[in-house]
Amino acid sequence: MLVAKKLYTFDEFEAYMSQPQNTDRLFELINGEIVEKVPTQEHGVIMVNIAADFKMYSRQNNFGRVGAEVLHRMTTDNYNGRQPDVSFYIDTTEPISKKGAVPRMPDVAVEIQSPRDSIKKLREKADYMLANGTRMVWLVYPAKQLIEVVTLDDVEFYTMDDTISGEPVLPGFTMKVRDVFEG
Repeated sequence: MLVAKKLYTFDEFEAYMSQPQNTDRLFELINGEIVEKVPTQEHGVIMVNIAADFKMYSRQNNFGRVGAEVLHRMTTDNYNGRQPDVSFYIDTTEPISKKGAVPRMPDVAVEIQSPRDSIKKLREKADYMLANGTRMVWLVYPAKQLIEVVTLDDVEFYTMDDTISGEPVLPGFTMKVRDVFEG
């Protein structure tokens, strides 16, 4: 849901988010527009399913870090603050951000389509993240029970009978699509 039609800078966006009436709400700054994220229960279940498998992979391989609903900002871009549903970071030598946005994009990002999200909007988010350092984006479509995996070089679609591979970004990681949508 678009919150306001004014063009906001990232500093104005942070000030907006810090207002008392907004502290428990989720927002993104997309090309200068503040957009509220309103996830459904289905969205949350899918998000946890993916994040749990990412975390299990991270622990078993002593590799990476997983986040959910983490705000990211490229310091060279004053009009975007992106908040993927799930993030995976390969480099764990960087300290965990304790305030404000992570100053880079995650290595793997997951965006789950909400009822109001168009496919075009999700693909634009994927394009933005890939152009700014993300290596792989999963676009999850609950109504179609379909996952689109996008990299700079390729786009692949996975259906309920498929298994997603995290290669080459997450060596050895696999997840059954059926498990993504498990309620």
